Amino acid sequence: MSLGTAARMPSPKAPDYEKGKWAAAFAPREAGERRHWLVKSEPDVFSFDDLLAAPKQTTHWDGVRNHAARNFLKDGMRQGDRVFFYHSMANPQAIVGICEVVREGYPDPSADDPQWYAVDLRAVVRLARPVTLAEIKARPELADMALVRVGRLSVTPVTPAEWETIVAMGDRGPG
Repeated sequence: MSLGTAARMPSPKAPDYEKGKWAAAFAPREAGERRHWLVKSEPDVFSFDDLLAAPKQTTHWDGVRNHAARNFLKDGMRQGDRVFFYHSMANPQAIVGICEVVREGYPDPSADDPQWYAVDLRAVVRLARPVTLAEIKARPELADMALVRVGRLSVTPVTPAEWETIVAMGDRGPG
């Protein structure tokens, strides 16, 4: 095998989202299958406490202006999927709660351009203990998590194994 061929072959340990731009997030679903996601918000703009205080503990997740994140909102997230709520630009940055998708992707009402999408999220539970980015980065089993590898993306898929690990780290929450 030439060096050029080896350089083009995917690593056998590469997560699905690296093999095909997060292909697993868009794969056909089994009946009743729930997928997992992570969304980021700066707590001084909109915090998990704000979500808990919102009517029906629900909000439009809008304002996303990145094509990859938009695709997750539009084509990946489905009603019933569970979502980690992550406080970015905070000290410390951390996953603080769990939400549920209650309305699938629709054109973002805050956008002038109909290419942008939003979903509606409802708070499910605050984690008993925030799970910090430093803690996540320290766990070898989370090294391939999109939050770690593609840190600037505001909406990312979370694998079932990553979900279970983080829920356990937060000491509470539904799977």
